[in-house]
Amino acid sequence: MKMDDESTINAASLLWEMMQENSQIDVLPEHCRPKTLDEGYAIQSQLENLTGLTVSGYKVGATNANVQKGFGINSPFFGRLYDNFIYSNKAFIHRGLVNSYAIEPEFDFIIGKTLSPRHTPFTELEVADAIDTVLPAIEIPDSRYKDWFKVKAPDLVADNAISGLLVMGVPEPSLSRDDFISHHVEVQINGNTVAHGLGSNVLGGPWKVLTWLANKLNSQGMTLNAGSIITTGSASDVIYCGAGDAVKCDFGTLGCVSLEFE
Repeated sequence: MKMDDESTINAASLLWEMMQENSQIDVLPEHCRPKTLDEGYAIQSQLENLTGLTVSGYKVGATNANVQKGFGINSPFFGRLYDNFIYSNKAFIHRGLVNSYAIEPEFDFIIGKTLSPRHTPFTELEVADAIDTVLPAIEIPDSRYKDWFKVKAPDLVADNAISGLLVMGVPEPSLSRDDFISHHVEVQINGNTVAHGLGSNVLGGPWKVLTWLANKLNSQGMTLNAGSIITTGSASDVIYCGAGDAVKCDFGTLGCVSLEFE
C-alpha cells in the first residue's frame, strides 16, 4: 500500500526528532516505513520542510557497486547537505554530534552554473562545464538507525541518505575528468596511514556521480543551483575511528583536509 501524506509526515517528524536528540531506533514503525525509493525521497523532502535549515547542496551515497549490492539497489541515492552540518578544515568534532565515529574521504565540487530542469538528460560534458571548483572533504556518515546495514535502501533515503557531517578543505581549480579517475587519496589516523582511495572507486569517477545526480534531480523536477556543494561518495572503504582520533586525508595536488574527534 502506498504511503499517504500523514504517514510521510509522521516518518519525517520522527527522523527530525532523532536528529535533534542524536538518538537511534532499529527501524521506522511499520505504518510510516517507506517501501520504495520514491517513498523514501518523499519523506526526505518532508524532512527538509521540517528542519527549516538551508540546503547547501547534496551528498551522493552508495556510489560503490559492492555497497549497492548490499543494499539491494543498482544505482546511488542522494541526500540534502544542510548548512548547519558543514564544517571547515581542521574541525573539532564534539562528542554527541554524531552517533558513531566513521569517516569517508570524498571529492567535493562547487557548482558554478545552475542546471535547471529540462526534458532531456544532462551529458557528462555539460555537467563538467557547470563545475566551478573542487575540494578535498571528509564526510562523517550518520544514521538514525542503530545498524544501517540491517535496513533497506528506502529507509536510508528517508534518513537523508545517512548524512551526518561534512568537513571541507580549501577549494582548488577543477582538474580534468581523466585526472580524477586515477587521483589518489591517503587516509591517516593519528599519523598512521590506514587506507588508500581512488577517484575511480566512485562509479568509475566523480564526474559520473555528478552527472547521475544532475539527472536524478532533473527527473524529480529539482534544480541544481549555482553555489551548491556536491560530495560524491567515499573514495575508500568506510573507516571507523575512536574518541580522540586525529584524521587527515591527503588528496595530493588537491591538498589535505583534517579533523579531530573529541
